[in-house]
Amino acid sequence: MEKWFNVGKIVNTQGIKGEVRVVSKTDFPEKRYKKGNVLYLFMPNSSKPIELTVKSHRTHKNFELLTFEGFTNINEVEKFRDGILKVPESQLDTLEEDEFYYHEIIGCLVSTVHGDEIGKVSEILSPGANDVWVIKGKGGKELLIPYIHDVVKKVDVKEKVILIEPMEGLLP
Repeated sequence: MEKWFNVGKIVNTQGIKGEVRVVSKTDFPEKRYKKGNVLYLFMPNSSKPIELTVKSHRTHKNFELLTFEGFTNINEVEKFRDGILKVPESQLDTLEEDEFYYHEIIGCLVSTVHGDEIGKVSEILSPGANDVWVIKGKGGKELLIPYIHDVVKKVDVKEKVILIEPMEGLLP
């Protein structure tokens, strides 16, 4: 069974020529929204995705604006609103060393290099220079761990284990 990964959500139309506004959820917008790339649209009450080929892409404010081949006016794309654009696992690229997809990190068990279990990664924030991993600790308390080499010492996505060397003040 094919695994699917979110690329973005269609939140509205833009103009009258079949353009849609997308809130992007991908680290690779230049690749995912490239002319000719195939995306799959999953609508809330449908089990079968709609295959769409990107005709054009531009960025406006905080949105990616897309048109799709075969859809030339607002009336044809209005029904796509609230749909989720996805790609199959087969379209994922191999990443560089020390680079990971979010789905590989979320759910990993985090421990210190000294063997103290911290919790599991529940979310990843991208506020700026580096990602911040949200760890759901014992008792439901959330801890924020910066993804920097001084702190994160080992990531094993196959075993779903992360080892960290906490900086002073990082852990309660």
